[in-house]
Order: sequence, then C-alpha cells, then structure tokens
Amino acid sequence: MKAVVMAGGEGTRLRPMTANQPKPLLPVINRPIMEHVLRLLKRHGFDETVVTVQFLAALIRNYFGDGEELGMSLSYATEEMPLGTAGSVKNAEEALRDDRFLVISGDALTDIDLTEMVRFHESNDALVTIGLKRVPNPLEFGIIIVDEEYRIQRFLEKPTWGQVFSDTVNTGIYVMEPEVLDYVEAGESVDWSGDVFPKLLAEGARLFGYVADCYWEDVGTHESYLKAQADMLSGKVDIDLDGFEVMPGVWIAEGAEVDPEAVLKGPLYIGDYAKVEAGVELREFTVLGSNVVVKEGAFLHRAVVHDNVFVAPSTNLRGCVIGKNTDIMSGARVEEGAIVGDECVIESEAYVSSGVKVYPFKTIEAGAVVNTSVIWESRGQRNLFGPRGVSGLINVEITPELAVRLASAYATTLRKGTTVITGRDASRAARTLKRAVISALTSSAINVEDLEACPLPVARFETGREDCAGGIYIRTTLGDPQGVDILFLDADGADLSLNAQRKLERVFGRQEYRRAFPGEIAELNYPARVVETYTRDLLRRVDMSGVREAELKIVLDVAGGTASLVLPALLGKVGVEVLTRNNGLDEVNPTETLAERMRDLQRLGELVSSSRAAFGVRFDPVGERISLVDENGELISDDRALLVMLDLVAAERRAGRVALPVTTTRVAEKVCRYHGVQVEWTSTSQDVLTRAVADPDIVFAGDGRGGFLMPEFSTTVDGIAAFIKLVGLIARTRLTLSQIDARIPEAHLLRRSVPTPWAAKGSVMRTVVEAGGDRQIDTTDGVRVVEDDGRWVLVLPDPSEAVTHLWAEGPDEDAAQALLEEWAAVVERAGS
Repeated sequence: MKAVVMAGGEGTRLRPMTANQPKPLLPVINRPIMEHVLRLLKRHGFDETVVTVQFLAALIRNYFGDGEELGMSLSYATEEMPLGTAGSVKNAEEALRDDRFLVISGDALTDIDLTEMVRFHESNDALVTIGLKRVPNPLEFGIIIVDEEYRIQRFLEKPTWGQVFSDTVNTGIYVMEPEVLDYVEAGESVDWSGDVFPKLLAEGARLFGYVADCYWEDVGTHESYLKAQADMLSGKVDIDLDGFEVMPGVWIAEGAEVDPEAVLKGPLYIGDYAKVEAGVELREFTVLGSNVVVKEGAFLHRAVVHDNVFVAPSTNLRGCVIGKNTDIMSGARVEEGAIVGDECVIESEAYVSSGVKVYPFKTIEAGAVVNTSVIWESRGQRNLFGPRGVSGLINVEITPELAVRLASAYATTLRKGTTVITGRDASRAARTLKRAVISALTSSAINVEDLEACPLPVARFETGREDCAGGIYIRTTLGDPQGVDILFLDADGADLSLNAQRKLERVFGRQEYRRAFPGEIAELNYPARVVETYTRDLLRRVDMSGVREAELKIVLDVAGGTASLVLPALLGKVGVEVLTRNNGLDEVNPTETLAERMRDLQRLGELVSSSRAAFGVRFDPVGERISLVDENGELISDDRALLVMLDLVAAERRAGRVALPVTTTRVAEKVCRYHGVQVEWTSTSQDVLTRAVADPDIVFAGDGRGGFLMPEFSTTVDGIAAFIKLVGLIARTRLTLSQIDARIPEAHLLRRSVPTPWAAKGSVMRTVVEAGGDRQIDTTDGVRVVEDDGRWVLVLPDPSEAVTHLWAEGPDEDAAQALLEEWAAVVERAGS
C-alpha cells in the first residue's frame, strides 16, 4: 500500500519563515516537518511514497532525494500550477491505480496510528476514510459530523461560531480506494473537502470518519509552529527526539558543547555541534539548531533558533523564531512573537519588538528600535529621522499607517489643545499622507490649521507667526519620485532639534500614543489669507529700495511646484519684469531627477541670455531652495552661489556675522574679511544653522546646497525670501552676477565618500584624531584637520548611511586631491 504526501503549499501565513523555503522543510526540533511525517509512514510500513510538490519543488527533491537515507522509496509528482488537495493527488494517478492508498499532509505534525486507521477502513469496506480529531477551536478547519457507526453525515469548511455543529475536524489524512480518483477532473484545481467529498456524500458513497486519539497540529501559523516545538519537548507527541536526555527535559544532540556554567531549565533542545558558553541561560521550550553558537550572558526563553545562527553576548531572545545563518549581535533584543528570516543581521543593541516580521537578507542597524515589519526595505533604520525628516518609499516604507503612528507620537509630545500647522507639496501621495496625519492629530486633541498645498517656507512662516506648537509638512523626496519626506517643525517653523527628535522617537518606539476623550477631539480649520500675509510681511521686512528704478528683467523657473501659489501675488508688488516657466502645480511629476533639473537649468540659461535678462532663478518644487543663472545664461554652482550671496550681503552690511557650515570653502572667510564681516562656523545640521541665525548679530546664513536664511525675515531656509533679497541687492549694487562671481577668488574644495561599516565608524574617527597628531584639529562637526600651510580636510560620518564623507581644500586642485587621497586611505584602513 502506497502513501501520498502533499507538500506543495506555500505556507503564506508562516512568512517570513517560508519566504525562501517551502513549508514542509520548516524544522521542528531540528528536523523538517515532512521528515517527521515520512518517519511516521515508515514506522507504519508505508515504504513507497509519492510526494506532490509545487512551490519551490526543487528544494524538497534535493533534500529528501529518493528516500534512501530514510529507508524508503520516494517519487515526486510536480504540479506546474496549484491543483488543490484533490488535484495534486490526481496528478500522481499513475502510481496509485493498483491499490488503496493513504494521503497525508507534509506540513502537519502528528503521531496518528496509521495502521489502526487502515484496519478501520478495511473493516468498514469504505471508499474513503477521513482521519478526524477533536479540537477545542474548530474555526480554522473543516468540521465533520458522523453517526454512531462513524459514517460521515455532514461537512462544513471553516465555519463561524454560529455554524459550529461539532468539534471533530478534518486532519487531512485519508485512506482511499483508487476509484475515488474518477471523481477528480485532471489538470484542474479540485479540493477534497470542498468539491469531491460533498459529491460522494450526495451519491451515498461509503465515507467514514476515523476519530483518532492522537496528537495532531496543523502547523499553519507562527503560534502553532512554536506550539508544535513546545509540545514535542513536553512529550505530547509520540516521536523520538534525536539526542540524549542529559537531565529531565534537557536534550542535547551529538557533538554539542555545553559549558557546565550554563544555566539550562528544560524542557529544551540543543542541536548537534551547537556551542553554549558559560553564563548563558536557556529557559523552557528553547530549541537550538545545528552549529548554533550562543555566547556568554545571552538569555533565551521559548526561542526557536534555526541552524548556523550566531547569538552574541548579552542578547535577549523571548518567544521568537530566528532563521538560519542569521547573526544576533551583542545586546540585541528580539521579543515575543517576532520572526527573523534567514541570513539577517540584527546589529548591536537593536530592539525587534513583539510581532515584528523581518524578512530574509535584511540588516537591522545597531541601536534601531523596530516595531513594524521589515519587508521591502533593505534595513531597519537606527534612527527614525534622517537628513530630510522621516523619509522612505511611498506606500512601501512610508505608508498611511506609519504616518498615523508618527503623527500620534508627535501629538503625544505636545500639550492637549495646542495647534499644529499642516501643509504639503503638489503630489497626490503627500495629499493622501497629510489626511492620515490630520486624523491622527485631531484624535489626539491637537487642533490643526491646514494650509493644503503650499510652499514649505510659507508653512514654516505660518508656524512661527501663529501661536502654534509646531507643524508637519509632507513632500516628495527631491530627485526621487518614489520617495516621500515627512518634516516635523518646532514652534518657530524650524526642523525639530535633535533632542525633540529623540523624544518623538522614544514615544514612537514605545507606541505609547495619547488619545483624546470624545469631548476633546480637536478641530480642523483652513486659515484664510495666508499667502497675502506672507507676501506683505516679506516685502515689509526685506529692503526693496532701488528695485523699480533698476528696471530689472528676470527669468524664473518654478519647476511646477508650490512656489507658483505665491509668486504671482508677490511679483506684482515688486516692480520687476518677469518671464516665468513651469508656473503651475504638477501633481503627476512633483519632483525632478538630476538630469531633468540640469535640462531645465540649461533651458533657463538660454532664456536668460536670449531675453537679455539680469539673471535667472530656478526654485525647487517646494520653494525652499534656489539655483542661479547669470546674465550670460551660465549656471552658478551651489557653492559659488553661496559665495555670491555672501559677497552681496557682506558688502552692503559691512558689519555683523554670517553663519556657515564647516563644509564651506574657506574662501568665504576671505570674502567676509574683505567686507569687515565675521564667520561663525556651525555643524552641517540644519537645525543648528537655524538656531545660529536666531542670534541678532547674524546677518546671513547659507548651507551651500541652494538654501539661504534671511534673518531680517525668517530664521529658516526660504528660497522665496532669498530671491526677493537677491533682487534688492542686485538692483542697488548695479553689478551683474558674473561680475560679482569674477571678483571672488577661485575655491579648490573636493569631496569623497568612503564606505564604512557602522561598527567601525567610532574607531575611524578615533584613528583620524590620532593621525592628526600635532596639527590643528576642529571638532565642530566631525573632525577637521588643518595643515600648517592652511590646507584642511574634514572627516564626517554620515548619520543615516554606512559611509564617511571627506572634504579637502588646498591652494590648487592638485594639492586638494593629494590631501583627499591621503586621508581617504586613513579612513579606508581604519574601517577595514
């Protein structure tokens, strides 16, 4: 008599464990579930077995081969497409026509007495005998009712509680006569319980139910997978464990090394050639796979660890599953119900929260708090905030659900009843996410003033002007149409400080969100005349004298962005002649790639030169940053544009200080010194630059990336205000941009990025300080080493990527290049 093992299912509910391996190969106490099934068949005399395979079939065939190692004869019937439980058996019909046969699932753990079940089938002269089991919760199974002679009376697949008429469920184990295959259509998806058995019952066929007093667990969920491990360790399953019971409930397989100082509290299982060091504590229902290494101080309780996993010191694993070939680094914690897929890296001090699923081949960064599943993204971030706020792929990493949680965390950091400004760029994705944000804020007792689509500077201005606790602005990532940034603003309209970011991250990580009582749910309002107020205040505070007399002609490119909502009202009051391109909201293309940006800048230059305009300006899609084109149509790079604006402001003010990031060329010092202005160097963080501008002595600031801050109007980056300021300065100096650029010395500043593992960043910076020796060292941001001849290099680790950035400046290109090469080699050696 032959057996059929059905092993074609994907096991989607068990992902990520089944993301790259079929469900029948999942290990239960270090043996695949299907191997336990095959050993059961062998024990009851089923030596010839047909295995039906479909999903990742090659992996099953390669693992079990022809069955020789198990003392069996295995053959395979492969489905090109899923054929259902009956269709897959029909697919193996050639091997089953000779005699009755047994069908059993390859992914259910059981010790059913198959010999007794066959005898029961024969004694009742049955066409089909179905293995039945009484369970306390039958909702996930097909329930069956039998009469006093065990003849089947009724079927019902996966009932509701209102439909439950029995606690006897179908185990998927059948003894069948070969003629039953005549009721199955070849090549079609057919199910035994849903299609074939009801038809046979209607025809009066002899269908019997064998109610087994046995262990049976359908390993279909993560909970049932862990339960199956615990049940085997508790002796509830009549299956032999491969190993030695060295003390009650503690099983150790061949070749395993367990230090006598390790604490073992069974039942638990340690696989072959595993190594458990002194100081490790293994608690109940822990299973270690083959070649697992558990280092000193680790704590594991109800943890199932697959083969070849490294568990570093001081780790804590509770009620979780760790896939094979994964590294759990020192101090990491993986909580109850979390599943980590194969070949992942959980770096030091990372925290994987309860219920989180980490799919195969992912890295969770050191110190990261991960409370949502890591599926598509390549790594779990250490920090929630990056250089552009909270950023990620639209509807992959940044979803409406995440937006709700972020806004709820932000609201929890604010007092009830306060007001938050919201705004967005022109994209539909930003509009969708903003709606989710507004719902979360109002449900957390935070009033919302929604500016809808507006320039980012206007949102910052309105947040700082009104009595607001902060703001949230959502925009498409610059240069990446698939990405989105969620910016959180403080009460002044600036980006949140690092301390405020950490506070928000702590609330988000703990998921301790505040909710309003019904009477506290807040209001949503749409403030009126925001653009008029912004325009009025801008023209009142920025010096516009001499503009009308200069009769300037200017070409603007608004990039299809939100600046187009402000510029018409503004330009009508300025007194300049303007030619405007892309002056309308573009919902479909809310950002541009670098190639598109350069193409549009070239077109802008052509328009400037052909129209004999004074200069051209291109805004970014949210009106925050600008690019400049001189009167000849030549693009002025962002580095040079900063020097040009600096020269114009310093020449007019002749006093005060300017704030610049440490990555700026030191030519800026020469420009300032010439005009009697001092430089205050800041870190590259935008919130630090913003705080510096709050000082009354600061007359100008810029970040070297097209972002300018005009303290007389605003302490935040504002491209619209920078444009208006530039118009006034050019009108009064009566010089062209090319003339101003020409009088500024040439800068020779080079940049390079060196890949650096996260774990090596600290040692890299220490090495750089040591290599600096007696030379002047500045640690305003990163480490800046100054040579005796004035050459300098800045080494700065990236806060969100595994790279280290270097800037080097010298008197000429060759000197700067040599310095960059020298220090890049230092960083590469220290990081290797």
